[in-house]
Amino acid sequence: MTEPTAAVPNAPEPDELAAPAPTAADESAAPVAPAAADGGESADSGPTPAIIVLTEEALKPVDVDKIIALHEEASPTYRVLVPADTDRNLLSSFLNHLSLFEMREALESLRPVDRVEAHEDADTALSRTLAEFESHSVVATGEITGDDPMPTLVEEVARLGAQEVVVVTEPHAVEDTFHTDWASRAREALGVPVLHMYAGDWRLG
Repeated sequence: MTEPTAAVPNAPEPDELAAPAPTAADESAAPVAPAAADGGESADSGPTPAIIVLTEEALKPVDVDKIIALHEEASPTYRVLVPADTDRNLLSSFLNHLSLFEMREALESLRPVDRVEAHEDADTALSRTLAEFESHSVVATGEITGDDPMPTLVEEVARLGAQEVVVVTEPHAVEDTFHTDWASRAREALGVPVLHMYAGDWRLG
C-alpha cells in the first residue's frame, strides 16, 4: 500500500531569489525628502526690523557704536530724525547750560534763534550722522523734522513698524527733571520701547 506524500511547497521563482528583502541598514540609508517649513518660508524671511533714532545733534562714533551694538544680531535698518530747533525755549536752554557750568553756552543760548542757521545745523547733523552709520555698513536714511519732532516720530513708527526708538540728547536739567524731554514724551505716545542715551556718553537717561 502506498503512503500519501506530504505537500511540497512551491519553489521560489528565480526573480524572488534575485531580489532579497531590504534590511534595516538599507532602509536607513535611503534618502529622505526634507520637510517643508511652515508657510513655505524660511525662518529668516520676515521683514527687516527698523530702529528710529531721534537726535538733536550729529552723533559721535561712540554713539553709533553703542546703538549698533545693541541691535547687531537683528541687522536692522535705521531711520534718523533731526529736528530743526528754530523755536528753542531760551530760558530752558539757559538753565540747562548753567546746570552743566557751561557759562559761555548759557549766555549764547539767550540770543534769538536764527531760523536759517537752525536748518543748516540740522542738515549738517543729519549728514554727519548718516555718514557715521554708513561707515558701519548698515542701511540708514533720515530727515529733518519741525521744532517738535513728536508728530513725525509717531508717523514714522507707524509707517515703518519700528521695533524701537533711540533718543540721543545732551543732559537737560529742566526737561529731564520734569519728564518733558523727548524720551519721556515718546514713551507716553508710542507703544514701542524707547531708549534714552546721552550724547558722547555710555550713560542711559
